[in-house]
Order: sequence, then structure tokens, then C-alpha cells
Amino acid sequence: MNLEERIAKIVEANGVSLYDTEIVTEFDETIFRVLITKTGGVTLDECANISYELSPFLDVNPPMSQKYRLEVSSPGIERKLTKPVHFKNAIGEKVKLKIVGGEKLKGVLKSADNDGIVVETKAGEEAYSYSDLNTCKTYFEWN
Repeated sequence: MNLEERIAKIVEANGVSLYDTEIVTEFDETIFRVLITKTGGVTLDECANISYELSPFLDVNPPMSQKYRLEVSSPGIERKLTKPVHFKNAIGEKVKLKIVGGEKLKGVLKSADNDGIVVETKAGEEAYSYSDLNTCKTYFEWN
């Protein structure tokens, strides 16, 4: 069982799902971020409880060799789509895609499977394999 699967077990024991993990650097500080989701949204208390449970586990099973800060949070309303399961869970939502080669497009995610996605754009439906995609995320239009 890899580290992410072990983290997922701790997260799921708290009634939420592991969305993703990421390592980011902000202001010369390395952050190991654990992103969690739940239908209806996650609460601050859930983030705090999971952080409290993950902290001693990660002290014994560090995610990296250098010093880092643990952060547990929701991926937010505009979230990165990096795995097939992320795309499958975002069907029907508005997405912004950067295609390999630099093209950018917006549309509604129509379908997703283990090989790729179909997006409804102004030009019609367009299919892409995951290898065609660079960065992808959901987006929210504020009126």
C-alpha cells in the first residue's frame, strides 16, 4: 500500500474522501497539502481532526525528506482535475482546459472515462485523451 492509499484510509475513517495530495512551495516554505471532499462540503473541524490524526502518521512516514508543513483543506469550488476519477466526478461542470501545445478552451465536461474526456464547447463536442491535456480545472462563473 503506497503513502497516498494509507492517507486515504485515515481520511475515510473520518467520513470524508481523499481528493488528492500535492507538494507546493509558498514563500520559501514547503507544504504537503492533503485535499479532502465530502458531499455538501467539508468543515473546518473535519480538516482539523484529520490534520491531528495525520500528523503523527506522517512523522513516522514522512512524505518527503525535507522539512514541510502539513495542510488539510478542501480543493475548493475551482479545483484541479488531474486523475480520471476527478474528471468523472466533475461531469456536468464547467471546465477550463490547457491542451498540450498551448491551446486553451472552456466548456462543459460531458463525459469522462479511463482514457479521456468529451467537452462541449462553443464549437461543439471535442474529445481529448488525458495525454492531450496539460492543466485542467473546474471553474465557477460569478454573476
